[in-house]
Amino acid sequence: MIKVIFLGDIVAKGGRKALHKYLPEFKEKYNPDLIIANAENAAGGIGLTPEIADEIFILGVDVMTSGNHIWKHKEIFNYLDAKSDKLIRPLNYPCSDAYATPGVGYTEIKKGDIEFVIINIMGRTFVECIDCPFKAMDCLLKRINTKGKIVIVDFHAETTSEKQAMGWHLNGRVSAVVGTHTHVQTADERILPEGTAYITDAGMCGSMDTVIGVDKDVIIQKFITQRPVGFKFSEVNVGINGVYIEFDNTGKAVKIERISKREH
Repeated sequence: MIKVIFLGDIVAKGGRKALHKYLPEFKEKYNPDLIIANAENAAGGIGLTPEIADEIFILGVDVMTSGNHIWKHKEIFNYLDAKSDKLIRPLNYPCSDAYATPGVGYTEIKKGDIEFVIINIMGRTFVECIDCPFKAMDCLLKRINTKGKIVIVDFHAETTSEKQAMGWHLNGRVSAVVGTHTHVQTADERILPEGTAYITDAGMCGSMDTVIGVDKDVIIQKFITQRPVGFKFSEVNVGINGVYIEFDNTGKAVKIERISKREH
């Protein structure tokens, strides 16, 4: 069997602390062939920097996906191009010769005899007005060779309906569709009828005594007052969310289970 760990959004220092604490345990338990993590919130809760990306790679993550917050820190732009085999941004950002978008939307990796294709796409509902993720996936799958490869898609999207629609759209065409962005792990993991593993959201790595990673008192204040507040990210009761997936040699998923552990 081919084994993969996919970790939900790494949020700020608390998320990196959770990786330091728990990732070695999960590596020993599952002995994965590949580890993927969404890292678009790893630097201060919004965005990613080259230094923090390097820190996450050192911890054992093989590929990092991202989302709409990847553009927060300009120093990541050149890093996206330099590390395009290991750090990807959503595939469906508009791109032209005149307005090139840094980085790439997918990467192909070989670990031993196993070939992986990791794809990052982003939803449009309540997120950004970008190119259609469904059409972008169709175009990419026509263009690249996926035969005999493990094809894993990070769909970074807001709504459950858009994510579920993408799961069914790609059923049997990719090995797994894992949702990210909401930071709340869902309980709908399953293998779709044509062998595609699916979950609406993998959750997050970070402080669990928060509102999706942000200090709970700050967010409560924002809801009550309806005034802008400065976000503060906690490091209390850190935990890790994600999924563990097994695939057969044809690229079909045979098992998916949630990963979830916290300090208390």
